[in-house]
Amino acid sequence: MQMNRFEHPLNEKTRIYLRLESLIRQIRHASTLSDPWQHQVFFRGLFDLLEILEQIQLKSELAKDLDKQRTKLAQWLNIDGVDQTALQEHLDHIDTAHRHLLATNRLGQTLREDRFLGAIKQRLSIPGGTCCFDLPVLHHWLHLPTTQQQQDIKRWLNSIRELHVALHLLLRLIRGAAQSHAQIAKGGFFQQDAENANLLRLDICPSHGVYPMISGHRGRFAIRFLPFEEGATIADTIDFQLAIC
Repeated sequence: MQMNRFEHPLNEKTRIYLRLESLIRQIRHASTLSDPWQHQVFFRGLFDLLEILEQIQLKSELAKDLDKQRTKLAQWLNIDGVDQTALQEHLDHIDTAHRHLLATNRLGQTLREDRFLGAIKQRLSIPGGTCCFDLPVLHHWLHLPTTQQQQDIKRWLNSIRELHVALHLLLRLIRGAAQSHAQIAKGGFFQQDAENANLLRLDICPSHGVYPMISGHRGRFAIRFLPFEEGATIADTIDFQLAIC
Protein backbone atom coordinates (compact mmCIF):
# COMPACT_ATOMS: atom_id res chain seq x y z
CA MET A 1 0.00 0.00 0.00
CA GLN A 2 1.32 3.41 -0.94
CA MET A 3 1.81 5.73 2.02
CA ASN A 4 2.60 9.42 2.24
CA ARG A 5 5.15 10.32 4.90
CA PHE A 6 5.09 13.60 6.81
CA GLU A 7 7.68 14.69 9.35
CA HIS A 8 7.23 17.44 11.92
CA PRO A 9 9.92 18.79 14.30
CA LEU A 10 9.01 19.28 17.94
CA ASN A 11 11.71 21.84 18.67
CA GLU A 12 13.44 24.64 16.79
CA LYS A 13 16.79 22.88 16.52
CA THR A 14 15.29 19.84 14.79
CA ARG A 15 13.37 22.21 12.50
CA ILE A 16 16.69 23.72 11.38
CA TYR A 17 18.27 20.28 10.95
CA LEU A 18 15.43 19.15 8.68
CA ARG A 19 15.64 22.30 6.58
CA LEU A 20 19.39 21.85 6.16
CA GLU A 21 18.91 18.21 5.22
CA SER A 22 16.36 19.18 2.58
CA LEU A 23 18.68 21.84 1.14
CA ILE A 24 21.66 19.46 1.00
CA ARG A 25 19.55 16.87 -0.82
CA GLN A 26 18.43 19.55 -3.26
CA ILE A 27 22.00 20.75 -3.84
CA ARG A 28 23.40 17.27 -4.34
CA HIS A 29 20.57 16.28 -6.69
CA ALA A 30 21.08 19.38 -8.85
CA SER A 31 24.89 19.19 -8.78
CA THR A 32 25.11 17.09 -11.95
CA LEU A 33 23.66 19.97 -14.01
CA SER A 34 22.22 17.34 -16.33
CA ASP A 35 19.42 19.79 -17.11
CA PRO A 36 20.39 23.28 -18.39
CA TRP A 37 18.31 24.95 -15.69
CA GLN A 38 19.51 22.88 -12.73
CA HIS A 39 22.20 25.44 -12.00
CA GLN A 40 19.51 27.73 -10.57
CA VAL A 41 18.32 25.02 -8.18
CA PHE A 42 21.91 24.28 -7.19
CA PHE A 43 22.99 27.86 -6.47
CA ARG A 44 19.75 28.91 -4.79
CA GLY A 45 19.97 25.89 -2.50
CA LEU A 46 23.61 26.65 -1.74
CA PHE A 47 22.86 30.26 -0.80
CA ASP A 48 19.82 29.28 1.29
CA LEU A 49 22.07 26.88 3.20
CA LEU A 50 24.62 29.64 3.76
CA GLU A 51 21.87 31.93 5.04
CA ILE A 52 20.96 29.41 7.73
CA LEU A 53 24.60 28.84 8.69
CA GLU A 54 25.09 32.59 9.15
CA GLN A 55 22.18 32.81 11.58
CA ILE A 56 23.12 30.11 14.10
CA GLN A 57 26.17 28.48 15.66
CA LEU A 58 25.39 25.14 14.10
CA LYS A 59 28.70 23.33 14.56
CA SER A 60 28.70 23.38 18.35
CA GLU A 61 25.01 22.44 18.59
CA LEU A 62 25.38 19.57 16.13
CA ALA A 63 28.45 18.30 18.00
CA LYS A 64 26.57 18.42 21.32
CA ASP A 65 23.65 16.46 19.88
CA LEU A 66 25.96 13.82 18.43
CA ASP A 67 27.59 13.47 21.83
CA LYS A 68 24.15 13.02 23.46
CA GLN A 69 23.33 10.26 21.00
CA ARG A 70 26.63 8.56 21.77
CA THR A 71 25.88 8.68 25.50
CA LYS A 72 22.48 7.04 24.93
CA LEU A 73 23.94 4.26 22.81
CA ALA A 74 26.86 3.67 25.17
CA GLN A 75 24.38 2.64 27.88
CA TRP A 76 23.80 -0.58 25.90
CA LEU A 77 27.44 -1.65 26.00
CA ASN A 78 27.96 -5.08 27.61
CA ILE A 79 24.20 -5.68 27.86
CA ASP A 80 23.11 -9.24 27.11
CA GLY A 81 21.08 -9.62 23.94
CA VAL A 82 22.50 -6.49 22.30
CA ASP A 83 24.59 -6.90 19.16
CA GLN A 84 27.83 -5.46 20.51
CA THR A 85 29.57 -5.46 17.14
CA ALA A 86 26.83 -3.39 15.50
CA LEU A 87 26.64 -1.13 18.55
CA GLN A 88 30.38 -0.47 18.48
CA GLU A 89 30.19 0.35 14.77
CA HIS A 90 27.54 2.98 15.51
CA LEU A 91 29.66 4.43 18.29
CA ASP A 92 32.72 4.54 16.03
CA HIS A 93 30.74 6.34 13.31
CA ILE A 94 29.57 8.92 15.82
CA ASP A 95 33.11 9.42 17.15
CA THR A 96 34.48 9.91 13.64
CA ALA A 97 31.75 12.33 12.57
CA HIS A 98 32.07 14.27 15.84
CA ARG A 99 35.85 14.55 15.53
CA HIS A 100 35.81 15.63 11.89
CA LEU A 101 33.04 18.16 12.52
CA LEU A 102 34.94 19.85 15.35
CA ALA A 103 38.12 19.88 13.25
CA THR A 104 36.51 21.94 10.48
CA ASN A 105 36.73 25.70 10.21
CA ARG A 106 33.58 27.78 10.59
CA LEU A 107 30.86 26.01 8.60
CA GLY A 108 30.37 27.62 5.21
CA GLN A 109 33.44 29.88 5.50
CA THR A 110 35.02 28.55 2.30
CA LEU A 111 31.81 29.25 0.41
CA ARG A 112 31.59 32.78 1.83
CA GLU A 113 35.12 33.54 0.65
CA ASP A 114 34.59 32.20 -2.88
CA ARG A 115 34.85 35.15 -5.31
CA PHE A 116 32.56 33.65 -7.96
CA LEU A 117 29.82 32.74 -5.47
CA GLY A 118 30.05 36.19 -3.93
CA ALA A 119 29.60 37.77 -7.36
CA ILE A 120 26.33 35.98 -8.08
CA LYS A 121 24.78 35.67 -4.61
CA GLN A 122 22.96 39.01 -4.47
CA ARG A 123 21.75 39.03 -8.08
CA LEU A 124 20.40 35.53 -7.75
CA SER A 125 17.88 36.76 -5.17
CA ILE A 126 16.33 39.16 -7.71
CA PRO A 127 13.29 37.69 -9.50
CA GLY A 128 14.50 36.71 -12.97
CA GLY A 129 17.95 38.01 -12.07
CA THR A 130 19.88 35.20 -13.76
CA CYS A 131 19.65 36.67 -17.25
CA CYS A 132 22.98 37.13 -18.99
CA PHE A 133 22.75 40.95 -18.71
CA ASP A 134 22.24 40.67 -14.93
CA LEU A 135 24.87 38.01 -14.34
CA PRO A 136 27.42 37.89 -17.16
CA VAL A 137 29.87 36.09 -14.83
CA LEU A 138 27.35 33.25 -14.33
CA HIS A 139 26.63 33.19 -18.08
CA HIS A 140 30.38 32.78 -18.69
CA TRP A 141 30.65 29.98 -16.08
CA LEU A 142 27.75 28.09 -17.66
CA HIS A 143 29.68 27.96 -20.94
CA LEU A 144 32.88 26.62 -19.41
CA PRO A 145 33.82 22.98 -20.13
CA THR A 146 31.75 20.52 -18.11
CA THR A 147 34.86 19.15 -16.44
CA GLN A 148 35.73 22.59 -15.07
CA GLN A 149 32.19 23.14 -13.82
CA GLN A 150 32.23 19.77 -12.07
CA GLN A 151 35.57 20.57 -10.43
CA ASP A 152 34.07 23.76 -8.98
CA ILE A 153 30.95 21.94 -7.82
CA LYS A 154 33.01 19.18 -6.20
CA ARG A 155 35.04 21.81 -4.33
CA TRP A 156 31.89 23.54 -3.08
CA LEU A 157 30.30 20.27 -1.99
CA ASN A 158 33.49 19.16 -0.24
CA SER A 159 33.36 22.32 1.87
CA ILE A 160 30.10 21.13 3.47
CA ARG A 161 30.97 17.43 3.53
CA GLU A 162 31.55 17.20 7.30
CA LEU A 163 28.26 19.01 7.92
CA HIS A 164 26.47 16.60 5.61
CA VAL A 165 27.97 13.49 7.22
CA ALA A 166 27.29 14.64 10.81
CA LEU A 167 23.76 15.84 10.04
CA HIS A 168 22.85 12.67 8.13
CA LEU A 169 24.12 10.49 10.97
CA LEU A 170 22.32 12.48 13.68
CA LEU A 171 18.96 12.47 11.89
CA ARG A 172 19.31 8.75 11.13
CA LEU A 173 19.82 8.08 14.84
CA ILE A 174 16.86 10.28 15.80
CA ARG A 175 14.57 8.64 13.25
CA GLY A 176 15.69 5.18 14.28
CA ALA A 177 14.94 5.80 17.95
CA ALA A 178 11.25 4.92 17.63
CA GLN A 179 9.02 2.51 15.76
CA SER A 180 5.75 3.41 14.05
CA HIS A 181 2.48 2.37 15.67
CA ALA A 182 -1.04 2.29 14.28
CA GLN A 183 -3.22 5.20 15.43
CA ILE A 184 -6.75 6.44 14.74
CA ALA A 185 -7.86 10.05 14.48
CA LYS A 186 -11.51 10.55 15.39
CA GLY A 187 -13.24 13.34 13.54
CA GLY A 188 -9.93 14.22 11.93
CA PHE A 189 -8.23 15.04 15.25
CA PHE A 190 -5.52 13.33 17.31
CA GLN A 191 -3.40 14.47 20.25
CA GLN A 192 -0.88 12.85 22.55
CA ASP A 193 1.96 13.53 24.95
CA ALA A 194 5.51 13.54 23.60
CA GLU A 195 7.92 14.15 26.45
CA ASN A 196 11.44 15.12 25.30
CA ALA A 197 10.73 14.02 21.72
CA ASN A 198 12.42 15.64 18.74
CA LEU A 199 10.41 14.53 15.75
CA LEU A 200 7.11 13.07 14.59
CA ARG A 201 6.97 10.73 11.58
CA LEU A 202 3.49 10.18 10.20
CA ASP A 203 2.49 7.78 7.43
CA ILE A 204 -0.96 7.97 5.90
CA CYS A 205 -2.61 6.45 2.84
CA PRO A 206 -3.35 9.11 0.19
CA SER A 207 -6.74 7.49 -0.45
CA HIS A 208 -7.99 9.26 2.68
CA GLY A 209 -7.74 12.52 0.72
CA VAL A 210 -6.40 14.44 3.72
CA TYR A 211 -3.15 15.97 4.89
CA PRO A 212 -2.01 16.62 8.50
CA MET A 213 -1.59 20.01 10.14
CA ILE A 214 0.64 19.38 13.14
CA SER A 215 1.34 21.64 16.08
CA GLY A 216 3.21 20.91 19.25
CA HIS A 217 6.40 20.91 21.25
CA ARG A 218 8.36 18.48 23.39
CA GLY A 219 5.55 18.03 25.88
CA ARG A 220 2.47 17.53 23.73
CA PHE A 221 1.31 17.65 20.14
CA ALA A 222 -1.92 17.75 18.16
CA ILE A 223 -2.71 16.62 14.62
CA ARG A 224 -5.67 17.90 12.63
CA PHE A 225 -6.36 16.24 9.29
CA LEU A 226 -7.73 18.56 6.63
CA PRO A 227 -9.33 17.63 3.28
CA PHE A 228 -7.23 18.33 0.22
CA GLU A 229 -10.26 18.93 -1.99
CA GLU A 230 -12.31 22.00 -1.12
CA GLY A 231 -15.67 21.06 0.37
CA ALA A 232 -14.74 17.39 0.91
CA THR A 233 -15.85 15.72 4.13
CA ILE A 234 -13.61 14.08 6.73
CA ALA A 235 -14.19 10.44 7.66
CA ASP A 236 -15.27 9.72 11.22
CA THR A 237 -12.07 7.72 11.72
CA ILE A 238 -8.74 8.06 9.92
CA ASP A 239 -6.09 5.39 10.42
CA PHE A 240 -2.41 6.27 10.17
CA GLN A 241 1.01 5.22 11.43
CA LEU A 242 2.94 7.40 13.87
CA ALA A 243 6.45 7.34 15.30
CA ILE A 244 7.44 9.70 18.12
CA CYS A 245 11.24 10.01 17.87
